[in-house]
Amino acid sequence: MRKTVLAALCLMALLSGCNGDSKKAGALFQQAELAYASGDYSLAKLQIDSIRTLYPKAVEVRKAAIRLMQNIDMQEQRKTLAYLDSMMLVKQAAFDSIKGNYVLEKDTAYQETGNYFYPTQVVEKNIGRSFLRAQVNERGEMSLTSIYCAGGNIHHTAVKVSTDGDTFAQTQPSSDSYETTDLGRAIEKADYRVGKDDGGVASFIAANRDKRTFRLEFIGDRNYRTTMRRDDVKAIVAINDLARILSAMEEIRKEQNEANLKLKFVMRKMKEAEKAEE
Repeated sequence: MRKTVLAALCLMALLSGCNGDSKKAGALFQQAELAYASGDYSLAKLQIDSIRTLYPKAVEVRKAAIRLMQNIDMQEQRKTLAYLDSMMLVKQAAFDSIKGNYVLEKDTAYQETGNYFYPTQVVEKNIGRSFLRAQVNERGEMSLTSIYCAGGNIHHTAVKVSTDGDTFAQTQPSSDSYETTDLGRAIEKADYRVGKDDGGVASFIAANRDKRTFRLEFIGDRNYRTTMRRDDVKAIVAINDLARILSAMEEIRKEQNEANLKLKFVMRKMKEAEKAEE
């Protein structure tokens, strides 16, 4: 008899505790709903996290909280996409305003991504000249190419750019250099990815664009020095500016894709939950 009474008391206490948890969880859920309605998603998620942590036995409230969290996730991704769309419009307008200043070289037969050059640095205008060329592809990945053809081979793999005084920037040894000949003339080329192995040369030139003189030094078995032409400095600065816009647009596209994937995932989960409740 005593055991029966004790069991009944324990059950009543358990049920009372569950009801108490549900009420407390329900109060938090109401606060979460109010925060959601006012657009304060951070506060709403904080209340939902509290429900999950403090009241694991408040099953029905937790189910409702999960649905609310899914709605929050959906609205957040939509808000993110709206912001990214507006940012893309700004960058696209900036790109459209200057793209006519560049030459896009792209052979659709074998190239998925074309490359932009400044008009003064296209290949046909610079045959037989030693200089530093800039280009950026349509994804905003910029690179520099040092082209040497001033005599016999020096087997250069790096370049150094300096201005008045002792300030300079130097590339790392190129991982993509090659040599050839044209009508007996030695030609050497080495590529440097801006932001990876260009040693800050592109940024250095852009930051010092108003300097009167830039010296270019090809570094190899023996070094070769020359003075950069002003139109080469202008070209590198212009390509650097274009690269900033194109890379920003590429980053926005990646974020848009990620937000769309998250949105599709959340909407799929919401549909699955709806079917489960039918």
